[in-house]
Amino acid sequence: MNNFSSKLLETAVNELAKLPGIGRKTSVRLALHLLRQNNAEVEALGHALIKMRNEISFCRICFNVSDTELCDICNNPGRDAGLVCVVEDVRDVMAIENTSQFKGQYHVLGGVISPMDGVGPGDLNIEPLISRIQKGGVKEVIMALSPTMEGDTTNFYIYKRLKNLKVLITTIARGVSIGDNLEFTDEITLGRSITNRLPYETTFNR
Repeated sequence: MNNFSSKLLETAVNELAKLPGIGRKTSVRLALHLLRQNNAEVEALGHALIKMRNEISFCRICFNVSDTELCDICNNPGRDAGLVCVVEDVRDVMAIENTSQFKGQYHVLGGVISPMDGVGPGDLNIEPLISRIQKGGVKEVIMALSPTMEGDTTNFYIYKRLKNLKVLITTIARGVSIGDNLEFTDEITLGRSITNRLPYETTFNR
């Protein structure tokens, strides 16, 4: 328990401690660091955070974060629109992009099916994915969800929804360890998993 001589400092520490992965000691260290910076630097940080929260939007095609109606990936004519990689969230897009191995587009679900957490198919961007495939033009859907129970459940649900449509359904190779989150997988392993993807049906016999 910290003994704060300033309520203003205590309030700042409490707010920073709400961030994921930030413990109490780290929040104190960050608050004191900001206190030592000049006003312009702290104001720039605050302005950037407020502007991001108020003005950022989501791509109308893939639901990736974007400053405009279409994200840079969907708006890039050099990307293969016939190849769609389905991921859980924006962090996974960043992780795969860092591998430089994927030249298609994405579809961000915004989570995975998790009955324990009250998250069902209707809470995710699954229906827009189905509509996207039904419109035509997509030749392959890569299921690139983390290999967890929730990820596998979501994979199977989407597979059942897509299996009668004219689209190849593949999944990333299991170079990614069971239970690992995609965003924490090293770039070489993740890149190989994308490149060496498998037909989704073959995973049923594992």
